[in-house]
Amino acid sequence: MLDLDEDDDLEVFSKNTTEGSSFNPSTQTSPGSMINQYKFQEEEEEIDTKDIFVTVDDPESYVTAIETYITYRVVTKTTRSEFDSSEFEVRRRYQDFLWLKARLEEAHPTLIVHPLPEKFVMKGMVERFNENFIETRRKALNRFLNRIADHPIFSSTEDFRIFLTADVGALTSHKKQGPGFLSRMGESVRGLAATVRGVRNRPEEFTAMQEYVEAFGQNISSLDKVTQRIVREQKEYLEDLKECVPTYTQWSNSEEELAEPLRGMASCLERCFTETEEQVKELNDNLNPTLHEYVLCTETLKTVLRRRDIIQAEFEAKTEALLAKHADRETDSKVLSLAWDNLVGRSPEEVKQQKQQKLEGEIKEIREDLSKMEDKLEWANNALKSDWTRWKKVMRTDLQSAFMDTAEKNVNCYEKCLAVWESFLLSQRTDAEGTQVSDSS
Repeated sequence: MLDLDEDDDLEVFSKNTTEGSSFNPSTQTSPGSMINQYKFQEEEEEIDTKDIFVTVDDPESYVTAIETYITYRVVTKTTRSEFDSSEFEVRRRYQDFLWLKARLEEAHPTLIVHPLPEKFVMKGMVERFNENFIETRRKALNRFLNRIADHPIFSSTEDFRIFLTADVGALTSHKKQGPGFLSRMGESVRGLAATVRGVRNRPEEFTAMQEYVEAFGQNISSLDKVTQRIVREQKEYLEDLKECVPTYTQWSNSEEELAEPLRGMASCLERCFTETEEQVKELNDNLNPTLHEYVLCTETLKTVLRRRDIIQAEFEAKTEALLAKHADRETDSKVLSLAWDNLVGRSPEEVKQQKQQKLEGEIKEIREDLSKMEDKLEWANNALKSDWTRWKKVMRTDLQSAFMDTAEKNVNCYEKCLAVWESFLLSQRTDAEGTQVSDSS
């Protein structure tokens, strides 16, 4: 998970308590499980067409007098002609990923860039660089880059190619070519003004998108919080389960007649502890990160929709400015101006002609700007509609896969635990019947 309440929520269980167990019943699973037979045809089709593969691995920590940071190895394999080679290996910091995301959003404001993991995920900075944190972030960064690599537009950008291939010096040089701070601040101010002004005639399909995002955000956020709570409760259950094992074992040493069933109980609890560990690990490694990624995605979608609205608001404002200029050209209420111009020796006709020429020039300039803005709005609308369809398809595949994997892990866990306890019951019934036969004889 990327946003958790407890410092131990990134814990990965690995202890195997089944070794040396005196009670080792066979476990049974369902070989014909419907889940095992399920296949994602779309994923199989994409494998044949994918031409760029990216892996983020091998994190390394660096400590300097100024800062402490982590770099990750980014390995790229591709058959694309725009790359100079078929394989590249570079090292990147988290801030480099932030830069790439910002550049993609800047160049394509109404396309959906999947989110990065939050900058800080722990309550205390002491835990910032522990192994679980680093591994969780590595997986999230790996998912982020593969989202970009799978995108038909983002994967073809120069920024993405340079991120994957350039050495540190070349990447730093390329970063400096971006817009300056004042330029970005000016764009933010204009965007804020457009947001305050709002849009008057938003197409219904984008209003429907906003409503969908609001509902989706509420649902996915609730699932995210509930799943985190389930993980915490399961970990508490595991701790209790773990304490029971030595208790039953010690008890068996002092109860000769109950020694075998007590050791059997201890062995069953050991096996169930191990299976539940794997179940919790599946939630932490698969379901939780997927849910939380789409919690963050909700904010991304809201931002993209706001950017589209800003473009439309600017277009509407420019349209209003053009109408105002047309109204000025038609009006004859310039008496005071004409009277003043007469005093300085200029004829009313000359003044009127000059004002008309000035207005015509302004109208022409506004029309040219309006034409460009109309093209920009049309492109933004089409880009968002296309990416929206693509995003929903990817989202549904991701969530369906995460739900199916979780269901399969739960079924396996419960089947194995059930088999453990059934075997224990069978052994106790057999022992009881043997005892009754012995007593009757």
